[in-house]
Amino acid sequence: MARPFFRLQTLLRRTQVLLFLLTAAYLMTGSLLLLQRARVALPPGPRAPGPLQALPVAAVALGVGLLDSRALQAPRVSPELLLGVDMLRRPPARPRPGPRGLRSRNSELRQLRRRWFQHFMGDPQGPPAPGPEAPRPAASSRGTYVGCFSDGGRDRTLKGAVFFDLRKMTVSHCQDACAERSYAYAGLEAGAECYCGNRLPVTSVGPEACNHECKGEKGSVCGGVGWLSVYRVEELPPGSRKRRTVTYRGCFRLPENGTHTFPDSLAQANMTVDACSGFCSQKEFPLAILRGWECYCAYPTPQFNLRDAVDRALCGQEPKAQRLAEYCAVYQTPVQDTRCTDRRFLPTKAKVFVALSSFPGAGNTWARHLIEHATGFYTGSYYFDGTLYNKGFKGEKDHWRSRRTICVKTHESGRREIEMFDSAILLIRNPYRSLVAEFNRKCAGHLGYAADRNWKSKEWPDFVRSYAAWWSSHVLDWLRFGKRLLVVHYEELRHSLLPTLREMVAFLNVSVSEERLLCVENNKEGSFRRRGRRPLDPEPFTPEMRALIDGYIRTVDKALRDHSGAGLPGEYVPR
Repeated sequence: MARPFFRLQTLLRRTQVLLFLLTAAYLMTGSLLLLQRARVALPPGPRAPGPLQALPVAAVALGVGLLDSRALQAPRVSPELLLGVDMLRRPPARPRPGPRGLRSRNSELRQLRRRWFQHFMGDPQGPPAPGPEAPRPAASSRGTYVGCFSDGGRDRTLKGAVFFDLRKMTVSHCQDACAERSYAYAGLEAGAECYCGNRLPVTSVGPEACNHECKGEKGSVCGGVGWLSVYRVEELPPGSRKRRTVTYRGCFRLPENGTHTFPDSLAQANMTVDACSGFCSQKEFPLAILRGWECYCAYPTPQFNLRDAVDRALCGQEPKAQRLAEYCAVYQTPVQDTRCTDRRFLPTKAKVFVALSSFPGAGNTWARHLIEHATGFYTGSYYFDGTLYNKGFKGEKDHWRSRRTICVKTHESGRREIEMFDSAILLIRNPYRSLVAEFNRKCAGHLGYAADRNWKSKEWPDFVRSYAAWWSSHVLDWLRFGKRLLVVHYEELRHSLLPTLREMVAFLNVSVSEERLLCVENNKEGSFRRRGRRPLDPEPFTPEMRALIDGYIRTVDKALRDHSGAGLPGEYVPR
């Protein structure tokens, strides 16, 4: 009796295995057929720029063996990927292809999976996989395509108005940004980077080196890795953003041997501010200096640092009289001071792992802008913010533990997160202003202001109760667990920029020239200063909120005095 039962049991086991294998084969065949049908049903259109975007979500998951609910619910899925999933759920629009089409589709899937794997695991500097059709210079752009040029790294010719856009970069977008700042050339690199300048790069190559499509303009060329697609910029069209104008900086005394100090000059009858600014903008100088009929172009220097302005009336004389005077009117041109815009990753891994720590809303992004332009090295981030990356913070995309950045932004305050760093710059801001700034960012982004309804809702008092405690605990934890700290107050950095910045740069063990620091001072605002009119809201802090925040201020002030002998600035501490 036992032997027949054993044989039956063995047969059932074999049947289960066979059924499992048949089911797996059926599912795999069905998935491939669905993918083929989705491909056939897709409307004709330009191909996506990269192999990852060309695959539906399911195809990407199959490529790495992760086809489950998590793969279909991944955050920040692009519209192309969502389209692929949607087509998988629709009934096929055409008959399924024959065996030959299925075999070709299988080989294509294998090739796409291989490209996808190499894209993420291979050398980021390597050339992209060639598509069926090479991108062409944009025919719809207003500017004239000049050619493909080598990007010389730190010595690049086009280094003004640098910004990135990983999703929507187009030739017109880059041209508009450069035209707004009075630049003559717009250069696009690696499909997502835009550079501006008034002089063409030196080295020109064949068009095959510029083989990246624009991220937001399929079929148009936007350079390559280390190669610029350069366009000559034309005038801004009606209805677009206006060209930036000159800004009056003040009346100053001419430096000794002033005519020899300024690098370039122009003298002509009836010289105007616009004519002088246009001349200096073309030469890529940030300062246009006017004295009578004489125009000088210059950078801020230790001999001419624009700190000791005199009465404006001294520069308001008639041109003939002013020509003999020792005073000049100084204007800021639309172009950038490019002496400090070149940035790169550290050539070797940093031996000291430095944090740039702050409570949210304390000016961490602005401090990163200053540090990057002063040191010439990118800063990293514990997080990833695509908006910051698009504004030029290239280290935002780098892994925060790579040690290729000069310091790493963090808002963390746990002991484990603090002790991972060897030293830190602790940036502190008045909690009243930090809370308002962070609430604005949460409600309206980096550059906007919260609406009146946000301030009057329950969200604001709840935000104050939780975030005010976080402001206090953040400082206290870093004072307690931080290994080596430099405490910097936002208000002191704002009021005494260069002395405080020198201290920060010295803490980072980087030597910086005085000219570069003056360049940072000239470009100090960066790209994330909130602009426009601040809403005329009533006082957002109630007496109960003030009592709560003032208690935290006293606690932090005492901790700072116990730590280093110097407490919070006087404007923080309640009277």
